[in-house]
Amino acid sequence: MTPNLLPDLPAVDLRIVPTEALLSHERHDAQRTAPLVKYLRRDGVLKNPPIVTPSGLDDNTYVMLDGANRIFALNELGIRHTLVQVVPYTEPHVQLLTWYHVICDITPAEMEACLRSVPGIEIGETNLSHARGLLAARAILSYCVVADGRVLTLAGGGLDLHERNRLLNAVCDSYLGVGTLYRQKTDVLSELLDIYPSMAGAMIYPRYEPAEILDLAQHGMEVPPGLTRHIVRGRALRLNYPLERLKADTSLEQKNAELKEWVQQKFSERQVRYYAESTYLFDE
Repeated sequence: MTPNLLPDLPAVDLRIVPTEALLSHERHDAQRTAPLVKYLRRDGVLKNPPIVTPSGLDDNTYVMLDGANRIFALNELGIRHTLVQVVPYTEPHVQLLTWYHVICDITPAEMEACLRSVPGIEIGETNLSHARGLLAARAILSYCVVADGRVLTLAGGGLDLHERNRLLNAVCDSYLGVGTLYRQKTDVLSELLDIYPSMAGAMIYPRYEPAEILDLAQHGMEVPPGLTRHIVRGRALRLNYPLERLKADTSLEQKNAELKEWVQQKFSERQVRYYAESTYLFDE
């Protein structure tokens, strides 16, 4: 664990852990692994550490909150130890939000057919305001803002978290690969059509609670890909930690000792800057 070397600022808890100690909470997007492998091999550094939190199962396992694709890419490169940032899964340290799925390049009728093909799903129709209220109360699984102006509600699974999650994955599977998928934060049709004129519909998913994410991960279950959005206070970026140090044939204890010394040097040389305000980065 690295110390907090800047008083009155969020602590930066950086550790090197075995990749096998990391549990996934969200299904993997395999299409993103190959480019990451290419960039990691080319650059030879881990630019931004994945974000993890204690799993609650024991002291040696963690749930990946962000950066799972980087972990998969490191495994592809045969690197079995990775640098992570460990955070408490509570506000104000971490805020958990939800991305929405916008599906383009198919027709609204094809979109609806995908949803109606899922066994165990009950589909209704309502207005946007009512759909928002139903989802907030978890009276439905999700809703779809269709490009033709209709709002379809999807229900099923009762109150069982695991069954609801299974159905949500089935819903997502029904359209993945059929159309082109984008992530968005709005469910307002006019705003969506301005950005995505070829959209068929937008799937609006519930806002999860951290306890739900931990429960699913502890039971080996994952939410659909590209849903959770974690806002981390005091996130460590642009570490550019050498992969050679992670690949080295040394003990985990030695690697963490070297990491601590490396971080201390960065602080002592004034190479670390903390930004309290929200920022736009133009070199990603």
